[in-house]
Amino acid sequence: MRRLVLASASPRRADILRMLGLDFDVRVTDVPERREPGERPDAYVERLAREKATAASEPDARVLAGDTVVVLDDTVLEKPVDAADAEAMLLALSGREHVVLTGMALSDPGSGLHSLVAQAHVRFRTFDATLARRYVQTGEPMDKAGAYGIQSRGAALIERIDGDFFTVMGLSVAGLMALLERAGVPYRFGPLG
Repeated sequence: MRRLVLASASPRRADILRMLGLDFDVRVTDVPERREPGERPDAYVERLAREKATAASEPDARVLAGDTVVVLDDTVLEKPVDAADAEAMLLALSGREHVVLTGMALSDPGSGLHSLVAQAHVRFRTFDATLARRYVQTGEPMDKAGAYGIQSRGAALIERIDGDFFTVMGLSVAGLMALLERAGVPYRFGPLG
């Protein structure tokens, strides 16, 4: 049985894998997260996921990597750099719809590198600067693309989601099942074969 390695420091991605009953190790890579000039957001997250999976690859392990961004109009919102940046992101999202893109890659020694991009549309309810500031003061937004966490207090900001909830969390379960299928690795509600 091949080991599964999660090439991510994201506790949310680890939570999703645990929820699925998967055993895995974590190996964080040092891949620069810089968007190339003119690079489309979907191509960007897929490239990063592929680079992270490749950087963490091991001859005897399957490596899963992901990267998530929020796209508002044509602006890519990654993790905020500070509290002011987080507040500005939240206020820009207030009352509007945005797209969450999660690039995922699975490196499998037997079948190669497989990748995809999952997307979900999220609409925020309208709120003011005071509410945005209070949310930022919780500390929750600081390590999340778009400065919010759908799986915790940030859920209170959301009016509607169209798409996979787990895509917004950072690892699409449907996308993971598709990657495993492409790699010829069936999921059987427990450790991978």
